[in-house]
Amino acid sequence: MTAATARSLRVAVEDVRLAFSKTGCLTSAVLVLAGVGLDLAVYPEKAPTFLLVRAVVAVATLLILWIIQGEFGRRHVRVLTLLWLALPQIMIAWMIAQTEGAASIYFVGLHLALYAVGMIVPISYLEGLGFGVFTCLIYVAACFWHAGGVVSTGQFIAHLLFTAFSAIICVGCTYFAELSRLRLFALREQVAEQNARLQETNRTLTEVKGQLIQREKMAAIGTLSAGLLHELNNPVNYSLMAIDMGLTCPGVESDAMLKESLGDAREGMQRIQNIVSDLKTFAYQKPGQDAQRPFLLGNALRSALRLAGYELKGIDVPVELPQDTHVLGDEPAIIGVLINLLSNAAHALQAARREQPRIAVTVVSRDKRLVVSVRDNGSGIAPENVGRVFEPFFTTRDVGAGLGLGLSVSYGIVQRHGGTLAVDSELGAWTEFTFDLPRPP
Repeated sequence: MTAATARSLRVAVEDVRLAFSKTGCLTSAVLVLAGVGLDLAVYPEKAPTFLLVRAVVAVATLLILWIIQGEFGRRHVRVLTLLWLALPQIMIAWMIAQTEGAASIYFVGLHLALYAVGMIVPISYLEGLGFGVFTCLIYVAACFWHAGGVVSTGQFIAHLLFTAFSAIICVGCTYFAELSRLRLFALREQVAEQNARLQETNRTLTEVKGQLIQREKMAAIGTLSAGLLHELNNPVNYSLMAIDMGLTCPGVESDAMLKESLGDAREGMQRIQNIVSDLKTFAYQKPGQDAQRPFLLGNALRSALRLAGYELKGIDVPVELPQDTHVLGDEPAIIGVLINLLSNAAHALQAARREQPRIAVTVVSRDKRLVVSVRDNGSGIAPENVGRVFEPFFTTRDVGAGLGLGLSVSYGIVQRHGGTLAVDSELGAWTEFTFDLPRPP
């Protein structure tokens, strides 16, 4: 058993003891007062005096209950529990001495208390042993304290033996009850540890599932890209050749509108050609294969900007790059991370409705790694959500607008490259994501 588990078990036992002690105090006070009926039935002449004594013991027990409610009581619950257990025994011993000594019917009350302690009150077996010995001693004292002394030696010995037997039963019950509680708490602790491990396993499986979904998406893009390369390259090239031939015609120079239209068409076809070229990355390199290749982060960033171009319309995206952007890693996966960060930033800006929406992308060299920063001036992230943005399936978007897997998958990709994807934000002002990638040796 580890130290943490043992400490947890001690705390659990103390909590149970505290709860039982509170309930036991109240029950003891009620039973002490309820014994007035026995006084009236057996010793009516002593009932007024006994009532006063019972009231004093009940008030003292309730006072202990009040003390137990506080911090002092929690710290000293063991001692206070034994104290309120002893009060009725002392009262009963006094009543035995005041009535018939060894022949008094009140000795039954001592037995009842021993059985109740053994079966209900959560004390240790050593405390149960001490309580049993204490009960036997005060019974002996009560019998000798009686005005007539021990009138019937045989009856005294018989009652004392019965009290000793009850004390032994009390010790046995407290021992097995304590053992059962410890086993129960140990089992509960083991279950809690198993649940924690299962939760960690589920979290890991969820992350793996998210990464697999991302890989499937990347593979699907690769398959689609391979088809697009075949289907689009030829017509795009034919169209560009036709446009170029059209631009060489003599009449074009004299018709400004025609020249502008052909130029726009050429620019559009070149854009299609660039997008197809960007998709080649996914077509010819499957995710996870040859994942540690040198590539130019600048090129990957430009590809991500083009592929996310539709969402970035109307947004100023300044890019700051060092002279050398060579990094080592999985280029398609990093493009996916960049697209995800740019797309999230664009959505944040749409929600914030800024007059001058801006996403600043900065790449700096630091300690043989390139650090990438994507900062937007959108609505920011609420402080209570900053620590959760990388959790799988966590999203603040409307239902159906996203699975909440993008950032968790991106976090796993960056982590796989030996880096860290981090976030910093000021609610209502800005959000910045940063991650780092290794440089080739």
